[in-house]
Amino acid sequence: MSHFAGKRYWLVGATEGLGLALAQALRAEGADLVISARDKVRLSAVCAELGAMPVGMDIADAGSVAEAARTVGDVDGLVLLAAVYWPMAAADMDAAKLAAMCDVNLTGTARVLGAVLPNMVARGAGHVVLTGSLAGYRGLPGAVGYAASKAGVMVLAESLYADLRGSGVRVQLANPGFIATRLTAQNGFAMPFLMTPDVAAGHMLRLMRSDRFKSSFPAPFSWLFRFGQGLPDWLWYRLFPRA
Repeated sequence: MSHFAGKRYWLVGATEGLGLALAQALRAEGADLVISARDKVRLSAVCAELGAMPVGMDIADAGSVAEAARTVGDVDGLVLLAAVYWPMAAADMDAAKLAAMCDVNLTGTARVLGAVLPNMVARGAGHVVLTGSLAGYRGLPGAVGYAASKAGVMVLAESLYADLRGSGVRVQLANPGFIATRLTAQNGFAMPFLMTPDVAAGHMLRLMRSDRFKSSFPAPFSWLFRFGQGLPDWLWYRLFPRA
């Protein structure tokens, strides 16, 4: 029997890209899905295709998150995938887009966790999966906003894991590299080890089946970022041209 058969998973941000591919994979494994997104038309179509429960939600709005959490009720698992992204160099900063990346990617994650996690802790059971990024390991040119927001998500996951070990609530962190999506189509630079959403979802599903805390993928590309954390500043920044 599948690890996910009969389990109720709430996927936030799963109507396209990695989120949709993961939803399809979990549904194929027998999971009972609840999917949330802002685009209600797209959400309705995806949920009709997958036999999932649609719950419209804007994670940048605390009231919307609270209402969605009440509608969804108890779940066995929560997977947070919603994110916005614009490539942005410091010299070309767009204040509104910078704030949106921080608000959706990091603070939005915190809003949903705040609405769901306390109940899991009280029950002593649950599964929480956060989505970071290889871009969150260390500062990068042209990544103002996105890298910072994902770094915050990654440290948030680490703190949750540190606190909840042995509680019955499993916390996991997925850190993907480049995925071919509508968002990365904005990039005007080469994207090494570019993955399809299906490939990335396969990595994420393997993590969710395992007892590991985190997975950074694809592995060969992740080595650069993990090794880079130990490099002195002068060497790290020489590796990347300014945006």
